Amino acid sequence: MGHVTSTPGTLVLAGTPIGDISDAPPRLAEELAGADVVAAEDTRRLRRLTQALGVTPKGRVVSYFEGNEAARTPELVEELLGGARVLLVTDAGMPSVSDPGYRLVAAAVEKDVKVTAVPGPSAVLTALALSGLPVDRFCFEGFLPRKAGERLSRLREVAEERRTLVYFEAPHRLDDTLAAMAEVFGADRRAAVCRELTKTYEEVRRGGLGELAAWAAEGVRGEITVVVEGAPERGPEELDAEELVRRVRVREEAGERRKEAIAAVAAEAGLPKRQVFDAVVAAKNAASGKSPS
Repeated sequence: MGHVTSTPGTLVLAGTPIGDISDAPPRLAEELAGADVVAAEDTRRLRRLTQALGVTPKGRVVSYFEGNEAARTPELVEELLGGARVLLVTDAGMPSVSDPGYRLVAAAVEKDVKVTAVPGPSAVLTALALSGLPVDRFCFEGFLPRKAGERLSRLREVAEERRTLVYFEAPHRLDDTLAAMAEVFGADRRAAVCRELTKTYEEVRRGGLGELAAWAAEGVRGEITVVVEGAPERGPEELDAEELVRRVRVREEAGERRKEAIAAVAAEAGLPKRQVFDAVVAAKNAASGKSPS
């Protein structure tokens, strides 16, 4: 029979500095000192953090990373159901955002355990604010797939997204990613590459995707966040047959059936489906050398 208590504990997600240690929220030190269990993505990094903050955790310290997340989640849920205050920290930024944590949050919510947070630094919001691009609406896309074909496919899915896009990327893949973005979004689409945010060598490079891809080809180091301007809004009068066909092709390459792709493009453009369908058929006939019937 499982452990049952009428007063379950609390799961606390704590943001940690993404660079400058002095950005640590004051409550972080309190939670680290007082938690019954501290689950850390990397216990060695946690040790450096607690030393820098002058804190000694009174609770048990356990590792919680991608490799043991599935196995350790039930253990931590048991601790929570037993009344423990469990603090979750990752290497940098907020847990659960492209970091371990989502699985534990979902499991805690399912058991009606309280989940709260110590808000802290976020590479996503910092990069957005510094980018100089529109930030009233945005999408966080995390890391793109490593394989070139899958990466292109994922980018095509958001080729017509009007909201600003935010990505994380490894420095050794940045040039390939920016080149792929330039291919799918257009070389002139504005973007910002934010490197080493809040650290000594912080740099924000702004420009068109083609220009940024050429710059990155020389090699870039550090933690990278890429912010890309959304697709421009076009009125029906600006969408010629070639552009309509291109939009349908982008959706088909992302996995949509032609019928659904045509309907979606027509709805976006505010045009009759028949007009988009005719443009696609005409382009197909032109490519195969047939004359329209």
